[in-house]
Amino acid sequence: MRNPSLTEIERKILDYMVVYLRTNTYQPSIREIGEEFGIKSTKTVSEHLQALADKGFLERDPSRSRGVRILGMDLSPQTVSIPCYRSFPRTPSERGGDLVEMHLTLDRRLAGTKGSFLVRARGDEVAAIGVEDGDFLLIEPARLEQVEEGRTVAVRLDDGAGYYRVVRGDNGVELHSTSVGRDATPLRSVTAEQVVGRVTALFRRFDDLPASVSVVAH
Repeated sequence: MRNPSLTEIERKILDYMVVYLRTNTYQPSIREIGEEFGIKSTKTVSEHLQALADKGFLERDPSRSRGVRILGMDLSPQTVSIPCYRSFPRTPSERGGDLVEMHLTLDRRLAGTKGSFLVRARGDEVAAIGVEDGDFLLIEPARLEQVEEGRTVAVRLDDGAGYYRVVRGDNGVELHSTSVGRDATPLRSVTAEQVVGRVTALFRRFDDLPASVSVVAH
C-alpha cells in the first residue's frame, strides 16, 4: 500500500533530515529542526515528526533527542528522489502539492538538473514521439532558447499542459504538437513562463507491477 501523501512542511522536514544525515552521519535534534524552519515550539516539531512516523516514513524513539530513523530510503549520495505527478501541475504553486503521486529514486546522472520532475503521460498527448499512456516523462527546467532543434518541451497552456517539438526555421521558432488529438497549428509565440522545460527522459515499465517508491532529498 502506498504511503499517504506528505504536506509541504512534512516534505521539507523530511528532505532536511536526509540532507543533514548525509552531511553529519547523524540526525538533527528537534530543536535544530525547529530553528531550520522557524518553528519555536518543540511540541509542534514533534507533532510533525509523529505525523511522518504515522505515515511510515520515520521510526521514532521519543526518549532520545535524535531518536529518529528514516525508513525505506536509499541514502546513497549517487541517487536523488524525483517527484512524480499524476497530472501536469497547472501552476508553479501546485508543485509539491496533492498532485504528487509518488517519488521515484533515480541515479543522479539520469535525474537532470535541480527542479526536474516526472509526469505520467496521459492518452495520446505525446504519441507522436512514441510515448504511451502511463509512461513517466522527466521534465528538466530549461528556457526555450536552450532547447535544441527537434527536442520536446512541456508548455503550460490555458487548458492544461501540452508537449511540443521544437522546430527552428527562417520564421523563428515553431512548436509542433506531439499529440495526435491536438490542433496541428504550430505555436509561434509563447512566453518564458509558459515553457516549463524540456523532456529529457522516458521511463516505462513492461509489466503491471507497481514502480518502486522511495523518498530521498535532493
